[in-house]
Amino acid sequence: MGASADDDSDFPDDFCGFLQRCVANVDAAELLLTLFKYPERAWQPRELSAQLTPIASLSEAEVLRVLEAFQNCALVARDAEQRVRYRPSPAHDSHLATLARLYVERPVTLFRMIYALRDSKINTFADAFKLWR
Repeated sequence: MGASADDDSDFPDDFCGFLQRCVANVDAAELLLTLFKYPERAWQPRELSAQLTPIASLSEAEVLRVLEAFQNCALVARDAEQRVRYRPSPAHDSHLATLARLYVERPVTLFRMIYALRDSKINTFADAFKLWR
């Protein structure tokens, strides 16, 4: 993986892969950590937007986009009223515990990694469209 922290045991390849697949930016990480912190609670998107207001500025539409990405990664479940909650699983719980720890212990490095992995993904996608001579 091009943006992995090769010599950093806090950022193993499987965790970096999880970030690259499921956590597009820091706001998404904060939203996911909120869901993880309250796994028994079912949230309306506007409630999540309001909950994050002091630390992130996500509109309800942005929250919906992030939740759709989480659903594609099987991180959340929706109920009949379209409320969402974190969907526990052993693999996800391990990654979320790592994310929560790094968010507190090494936030700058974590944020840089999230954006480096996203940029790596964008560059890989763009490279697929380059014309080779």
